[in-house]
Amino acid sequence: MEKISLPVSFHDERGKITDLLEGEVIHAVTVITFQKGAVRANHYHKATFQWNYIMSGKVKLITQMPGEDKIETVLVKGDFALTVPNERHALVGLEDSELLVLTKGPRGGKEYESDTFRIEDPLA
Repeated sequence: MEKISLPVSFHDERGKITDLLEGEVIHAVTVITFQKGAVRANHYHKATFQWNYIMSGKVKLITQMPGEDKIETVLVKGDFALTVPNERHALVGLEDSELLVLTKGPRGGKEYESDTFRIEDPLA
């Protein structure tokens, strides 16, 4: 998991513009909501990169690369994190939350299950 710093691209009296991604091919943009305590994912993807942007709330992202220890990271509004192929991941809503997911690889709609592999020993 890579937590990405998001510098402001432009700022004036009207407000700020922050580019989340630049120069990436995106195949799906998804909004996921969480009720406090909800657990999502507990899977990995073999070919999919997934950028997670917290629009509101607080979410715990638990990740694990094969053969490595689990990493737990608390993400809050404005945080941006990348999970890469073969990285096991789970998300836990620490409060009611909204997550924007930008995906490169098979992820959206009917393709969702084609690159989603459930893990036998859940992270959360």
